[in-house]
Amino acid sequence: MRKSFIPALAACSLTLASFNAEACTGIQLKALDGSVINGRTVEFGIPLNLGGLVIPRNYSFKGTLPDGTAGMSYSSKYAVVGGGMFGEEAIADGVNEKGLSVGAFYFQGYAKYAEVTPANKSKALSPTQFSNWIVTQFASTDEVKAALNSVVIVPTTPQGWPVLPPMHYVVYDKSGKSIVIEPINGKLKVYDNVLGSFTNSPTFDWQLTNLGNYVNLSPVNAPSLSVNGQDLQQFGQGSGLHGLPGDFTSPSRFVRATVFSATAIPSANTQEAVYQGFHILNQFDIPVGAVREKANDKVYSESTLATVVRDPQNAKFYFKTYEDQNIKMVDLNSFDLNAKAIKTFDMTGVQTVEDVSKTAK
Repeated sequence: MRKSFIPALAACSLTLASFNAEACTGIQLKALDGSVINGRTVEFGIPLNLGGLVIPRNYSFKGTLPDGTAGMSYSSKYAVVGGGMFGEEAIADGVNEKGLSVGAFYFQGYAKYAEVTPANKSKALSPTQFSNWIVTQFASTDEVKAALNSVVIVPTTPQGWPVLPPMHYVVYDKSGKSIVIEPINGKLKVYDNVLGSFTNSPTFDWQLTNLGNYVNLSPVNAPSLSVNGQDLQQFGQGSGLHGLPGDFTSPSRFVRATVFSATAIPSANTQEAVYQGFHILNQFDIPVGAVREKANDKVYSESTLATVVRDPQNAKFYFKTYEDQNIKMVDLNSFDLNAKAIKTFDMTGVQTVEDVSKTAK
């Protein structure tokens, strides 16, 4: 990923500890035929070495404790397609055969994992293993809620990470239900997410409260106004959304994600909703240089590494990356769901341009 812009990973451990490297944004849309899609952007200030995974049923996993010994042991109940980081066999973002989707998002300054004890070590997982456990085990958000007492997230630094990543999670199911899970003071706090929107810090309940500052926003243009006989007209289109926050902070992105998804004209079907999802998520693209941090005389630039849309009805995983804006798709149903090994697919690419000069008439 963009190695010419970003320093080597080994030089970034101090930066990750202090740099507010988080700008991921999630949404959900419902089509007129009742189907739903959900998706997100992936932003960070260093390469995450994103790679695709297809996990079959009955594949064995073991959680990892901070000292490197084994935590929870489990096997995948459902097959999954999605993306992981740094070559780890763990889904950080994906959808399973039953239409349950999960996304791990950075949660800097708020995530606090459970301490390992003799009583909980057999049900312990790292932050990335937790998202993998969710998407391989459950078919609905209600099932996830009911099972959360059987697991803890412990401060195990996942494979490839220079520091322990603070994370929280959004889960969607095929019906359109969504929940948010946040590790607060060692315990997992759960919120119903009726909006489908999700970003980063602060906590999810704070983000909901902050929405009250923007109840005036509307996709409908503001009417003209007469003040003491003086007619005041809008300058152009979009006056109903005047005051919509446009910066890349997490609260501002949460507001935009909610407004854009709530006011979107519903698509006719799933496929059209997938394309609409990409159009909305394009509003959160961060170009290199727009968000940056200086540390130790080096500049670290955050950008949109990837954009993902999940189709839970058909178990399809769509994505595009910074280097390749062409949309790609992986269909879980194209694979043997009872295979014995994980399959991987490349999420990198090279942007191509179609020359249509000769089609001119």
